[in-house]
Amino acid sequence: MAVSLHGELRSAATRHLREGRRRSLSASASLNLAAEILAVDSGLKPSFLYDYSAAGVEQIQSYLKELQHMGLIQGHLLVLNIAGNILIINVPRAISCLDTLLGSEDLHLIDVSASLEHPVMCSQIQVPQMRSPLLELLDHLQPYQGEKPAMVSVGDIHSPVWNLCTVFGFLLGFPAAYWFDTTRGFENCLSLIPLRHFSVQASCSRINLHRVQLYSFTVPESVYPSMQVHVEDWIERLKQIFNGQSNFTDLQIITNTVTLTAVAL
Repeated sequence: MAVSLHGELRSAATRHLREGRRRSLSASASLNLAAEILAVDSGLKPSFLYDYSAAGVEQIQSYLKELQHMGLIQGHLLVLNIAGNILIINVPRAISCLDTLLGSEDLHLIDVSASLEHPVMCSQIQVPQMRSPLLELLDHLQPYQGEKPAMVSVGDIHSPVWNLCTVFGFLLGFPAAYWFDTTRGFENCLSLIPLRHFSVQASCSRINLHRVQLYSFTVPESVYPSMQVHVEDWIERLKQIFNGQSNFTDLQIITNTVTLTAVAL
């Protein structure tokens, strides 16, 4: 049965996501893509940033509809194009995350502006300016909340005046997000800075994949002491959600410290 499902998933990716005459997704990429979408459908993360090919919104919508027809995914998903970046969103889960963020006194923003010698936690003076984009995003998502489970909606936010790195950090469900002053450029101060890397992995029993990466994010070691309790709480909440579903098993959270010559955000 697993072999048959693997073939169906690869065929679906080839039919809907292929770019003209270019090569279609590999077998492993097709299965990983399906598993990442299943993680969103299962509520393990609020959204997923599509980066497997240059497929457009309509192509991804038709692909998701086939996954629904196959019975792999059950809920309503939104394919949202934000300034050329396509996200696949579990709307109720994303709205819940945004509501929690907006109700919090601390957004746990990490300032990585290039003018700094090392990353620092954003001050409370800086935090309010990030609430406006989150409110705008929430307003955009709420009309989709009442859609039927068997639907795949599409939407566009053309040219938001947002720090997309920060917005995506929150929309992807990370416990903290990077921020920098976009009026001064798009560089950052993370080069050669020790970063604590978190990789959240699990086996996907539904697709019979041994290891799928659900989350991958970093926190600078210099600010981790002030973030530790928050990250640990985030992990505990994730474990609770994980225990409430059956598509993934064997949750593992792997941490290590990395130092990179350049970090693209």
